[in-house]
Amino acid sequence: MASLMGTFHHNIDTKGRLNFPTKLREILGSSFYVTKSLDQICLTVYSQEEWDRLSAKIASIPESRGGQVKRWLFSGAGELVPDKQGRVLLPQDLRAFAGLEKDVVVIGAHNKAEIWDKSRWEEMNASLKPEDMRDVLTEAGF
Repeated sequence: MASLMGTFHHNIDTKGRLNFPTKLREILGSSFYVTKSLDQICLTVYSQEEWDRLSAKIASIPESRGGQVKRWLFSGAGELVPDKQGRVLLPQDLRAFAGLEKDVVVIGAHNKAEIWDKSRWEEMNASLKPEDMRDVLTEAGF
């Protein structure tokens, strides 16, 4: 699968629909999966291939340790199938989790896409420190 990349500004309409970026749809396929992010207050979107990979990893966690994670991740997950205009309906509980009301930013993040509330995205970016990113890259061998 090609890398998902780019930043796209969109609005959610009053019915909870989002015009999902064409560039990302072309890579994700005719349907894809959305759930709560594992590490941020946003939504994460996966292709079928990446969803299957994530599901298998989560399923391999023993129930005694991972039961709550499984319930949390899968209970709100949903399959998104764009309509003819490229719109997807984001489930209300997922919109509430991520604080998505109107202005959103959809980003490509290599093997997944993320849907952010615009103001939260801007706040997160404003708090990024180049030295922190440099430290992570140095640890990774760059």
